[in-house]
Amino acid sequence: MKLSLSLLALLIASPIWPIGDNPTVGDPFLIVNVATNELAFINEGEVKDVYKVATGKLGDETPVGTFTIIVKAKDPYYRKKDIPGGDPNNPLGSRWIGFNANDTDGRTFGIHGTNRPESIGYSITAGCIRLPNDVVEILFEDIPVGTTIHITDADKPFIEIARNLGAIE
Repeated sequence: MKLSLSLLALLIASPIWPIGDNPTVGDPFLIVNVATNELAFINEGEVKDVYKVATGKLGDETPVGTFTIIVKAKDPYYRKKDIPGGDPNNPLGSRWIGFNANDTDGRTFGIHGTNRPESIGYSITAGCIRLPNDVVEILFEDIPVGTTIHITDADKPFIEIARNLGAIE
């Protein structure tokens, strides 16, 4: 009984999830620039890849700020139009990586695939961040729940933003 209570106290007090707003050098970290429609994947203290993305249109802007990835789903269901996951008409594509912007529990704003790859590079979404399905599938595997995502419109290089946030040295 004493061991069970000690274990329970340890689990409650330990910062298992979510990691929080401040990345540690070496942790996976994402930066999205809505001004340039690009996403940088930072891992192990360096910018590993930069991808073109689609972001929110005027009136449905992608929220700017620092958030945490809190939900992931393969073949996500599109509830607005009752389209099952895996359906070629599903605008969410093959993966959903949801983050906690505006207290939406990772269900409203996210990084996802698309059935419209021609939209990549434009400000055209309802606030989400779109990637080609093949790219979002790679990121889905590399980004654990708890990963920090920083969304900005700053006119600065990704390496400078990452350094200022503590994601790289």
